[in-house]
Amino acid sequence: MITLAEFTETADIETSSDGYATRFAGGVGRWFLSVQEQATLRMLAPYPGATVLDVGGGHGQITGALIAGGFDVTVVGSDPICAQRIQPYIDARRCSFEVGDMLNLPYPDKAFGVVISYRLLPHVTQWERFISELCRVAEKAVILDYPEVNSVNAFVPLFFNFKKQLEGNTRHYTNYRRADLLRVFREHCFIYGESYAQYFVPMVVHRKLQAPTVSERMERVCRGFGLTQRWGSPVILKMIREGAG
Repeated sequence: MITLAEFTETADIETSSDGYATRFAGGVGRWFLSVQEQATLRMLAPYPGATVLDVGGGHGQITGALIAGGFDVTVVGSDPICAQRIQPYIDARRCSFEVGDMLNLPYPDKAFGVVISYRLLPHVTQWERFISELCRVAEKAVILDYPEVNSVNAFVPLFFNFKKQLEGNTRHYTNYRRADLLRVFREHCFIYGESYAQYFVPMVVHRKLQAPTVSERMERVCRGFGLTQRWGSPVILKMIREGAG
């Protein structure tokens, strides 16, 4: 049996913490999560009632929406502490939680209709192996989010210290090119389904404004001019198993 000491990818311990949750507190935080939730439910619409595995989903950002949408939800985390924020759902038997290795998920092939993973890929070091595991246990689709290189994120390394001063609890993370992700997914027989770039203006700016109405209007204008579709980030990406529809 694998023990926690053997796990090499445990970034979800941080993203499942109360401290991390403060990044999505207040009106702006609720707006962030509503944007994510609406895009996710649109992408899940073809799979009513599907079994969903939320990999690293102890942050609970999407748990309630998935349950309310009628999905059969299992959350897997790399430590029992990752269940803390979703414990009410677990106690009410509205979702399941299991401890598992992100690079060796404790499930057979195609065990779940859809696999979701948010807030995790940017902090995973063995990202190709991680994606291969998401694909292995997904019967129909994989949905994840990632920070896009072709966006303002390209300048993050230059201004990281300033960003950390503004946000306090930010961490280093990896930006990705869509082409690189699609290549790895293609190796596991998954093809592009759809995507949704969430914001053109960096999230740190919205956090400092603390004015969700203003932020929403700004983003609506940016999307209207095509800026978000071209240079927006983070991106929610849906990949579909070939032949699964």
